[in-house]
Amino acid sequence: MKIAVMGAAGRMGRELIRAIAAEPGCSVSGALETPGSSLLGKDAGELAGIEPLGVAVSSDAAAVIAAADAIVDFTIPKASIEFARLASTSATAAIIGTTGFDAEGNAAIAEAAKLTPIVKAGNMSLGLNLLQAITRQVAAALGNDYDIEIVEMHHRMKVDAPSGTALMLGEAAAQGRNIALAEHSVRVRDGHTGPRRVGDIGFATVRGGSVVGDHTVIFAGDGERIELTHRAADRGIFARGAVKAALWAKGRSPGLYAMTDVLGI
Repeated sequence: MKIAVMGAAGRMGRELIRAIAAEPGCSVSGALETPGSSLLGKDAGELAGIEPLGVAVSSDAAAVIAAADAIVDFTIPKASIEFARLASTSATAAIIGTTGFDAEGNAAIAEAAKLTPIVKAGNMSLGLNLLQAITRQVAAALGNDYDIEIVEMHHRMKVDAPSGTALMLGEAAAQGRNIALAEHSVRVRDGHTGPRRVGDIGFATVRGGSVVGDHTVIFAGDGERIELTHRAADRGIFARGAVKAALWAKGRSPGLYAMTDVLGI
């Protein structure tokens, strides 16, 4: 399977190149970087610290995407929307791990998915997606007698908050309670906030150091507390999940899919 990497020079881009190159039956067909990058023309394999792959880093998004069976994309929302649009014109599957989309951006991705399979997830690790499923079940079982708080920590360079993964877990908790997250989400607490409203789902964001990603879902009841935690120590887990999603998407009907679809959970 020919897979192209968007944002090839970034930390996740290099992880993706290594993961694709190591996966039997897959090859890196393209590596994209922004126009003017000093890395244009460099071999993608050498960029990722492995043996040369004979694939030069390019800035021609349309050509890179059209030549691939699938793209893997962990860039920024504005770029991801354009990549998804280009993928839809060439029936190229798109695997999107980018986070921080607003409602308009999500709608644009959904529109592109009418023409090509798109797997979009705030987190592509197996463990985290299992945590999502467990969070939904626990929220349904415990109900409003337990307050739900989601705490996430990432490295100092992360630009969006709460993380896409934290929001994914929040959605799972809301689904378990059969409520709309947008109506019960508390993102910020500052000053005199008054008592906690029953049924709210709170988010706390921590940034610092080189933390890859820590997420904890807290169910706090009277006299007891349940904490479900996932800690990512290696970005490779996200890259391997993205490659798994690309293989799964090959030959699928157009549509917007999640990693839970890929994993069958």
